[in-house]
Amino acid sequence: MYDVLIIGAGVTGASIARRLSRYKLNIAILEKENDVSMGASKANSAIIHGGYAESNKELRGRLCYPGRIEFKELDNELNFGFLENGSLVIAFDEDDENELKRLYQQGLENKLDDMEILNQKQLRELEPNISEKAISALYCKKAGVCSPYEYVIALVENAVDNGAKLFLKSEVTSIIKNEDSFKVTTGNGKVFQAKYVVNASGLNGAKVSKLISQTNFDIYPRSGEYLLMQKGSGSKLNTVVFQTPTKKSKGILVTRTYHNNLLLGPDAIDSEEIDADTHLERLGIIYRDAQKSVKDNVLNINEFIRSFAGLRPVSSTGDYIIENTNVDGFINVVGIQSPGITSSPAIAKMVEEILISCGIKLENDPYYNPYRRPIIKYKDLEDFNKIKYKVNYEFGNPDRLVCRCEQVSEKTIRDAMNRSIPCETVDALKRRSRAGMGFCQGSFCKKRVIEVMEDELGRKLESAETDIEHSGINRVIKKDILDYLKEKQEE
Repeated sequence: MYDVLIIGAGVTGASIARRLSRYKLNIAILEKENDVSMGASKANSAIIHGGYAESNKELRGRLCYPGRIEFKELDNELNFGFLENGSLVIAFDEDDENELKRLYQQGLENKLDDMEILNQKQLRELEPNISEKAISALYCKKAGVCSPYEYVIALVENAVDNGAKLFLKSEVTSIIKNEDSFKVTTGNGKVFQAKYVVNASGLNGAKVSKLISQTNFDIYPRSGEYLLMQKGSGSKLNTVVFQTPTKKSKGILVTRTYHNNLLLGPDAIDSEEIDADTHLERLGIIYRDAQKSVKDNVLNINEFIRSFAGLRPVSSTGDYIIENTNVDGFINVVGIQSPGITSSPAIAKMVEEILISCGIKLENDPYYNPYRRPIIKYKDLEDFNKIKYKVNYEFGNPDRLVCRCEQVSEKTIRDAMNRSIPCETVDALKRRSRAGMGFCQGSFCKKRVIEVMEDELGRKLESAETDIEHSGINRVIKKDILDYLKEKQEE
């Protein structure tokens, strides 16, 4: 019998699991995919938002800032990668400046204390590569960026190290409430008993809720596409740069990632069907719009290495849904769209309070360890000509470079393979080690990564395919986007 069963190992479920693992509780985490952080938590802007973009009347407005201020300490404990580099919302005209004033007031209502509106001179001192047409900006000093999938991996690793049990490839198909517990069945035939169930299943939030409770909301995907540039390109900017927001989106952004790539996007397209493909027309518009934010020399499409799409789980209510349902002890935590990552520590605390109101008894575990050793830390690339000999070290040498673009050693790959979460795909290793995330996108290192993985597993991989290939997702590649933009220029 589990005390708490959590459905979903994205950022929401992972944060809840890690929060509860500090108590003497039996916790189970069920995830339908073959790894954690496989939905919205994997493909997003990776921004730790300021907390001014949503109204205090909305739950997501009230939870963003309390979540944001937890991130520095969370990173100190979990070593997932967080950079407090600040954010800007830039204005180009009087209407935009009125929007900045509205956002500033909204931030005050949400209790932010690190905002100011910069004039043109102050803006250029802070961000020399900002567009010459920008006339002012809302600056939030302690916003920043993180590595989102590393954050989720770290949360789950730490929860499991503190006693939680993780079950991958376990899609929930049935939930039944007995007198004092729930019976949860998965598609692979496993049956779990739990006193409380937390539904943190992302895009499947309404579907899972309907298995047991009266559900008066729907969850639909909002697609956003991105362009990612090569490592080192992020150094051209000091901050996260937003344009003024729309009703659907916080605006096209240009930002460095935690690992120092430039990231452009996203757009925001609502759909009834899940579509994680990327599309030339959409990416072309994103690139064109992003150019408005910065000087001409900042964006270079020849530095493009990858496109991807993220799917945000948007509720029909337009806000987070975090509540004990009409089936007492079955708790919905769904519709967690942006700023979901930023809000996640505060969401976990809120779920803890709901569980207490439901009757759960929480006793601190004296053996709880909040710390997690990193797999990787941020590093600038070394001069490859000085270390290229390491590529040819013998197999088994911990210092052998498996991935030359990101300079990932065999020791790092083996460390990632021997953590608390099973790691059985090339993409799972990529998210943990960055092997395959560099300029060649794995064309050199994929076979070398598989070689180490098979040695650690003691068997041949069932498939050498990546997660993306297995899912059938189609992504725009570099040649396509270069040809497309060239055609547009010639029109």
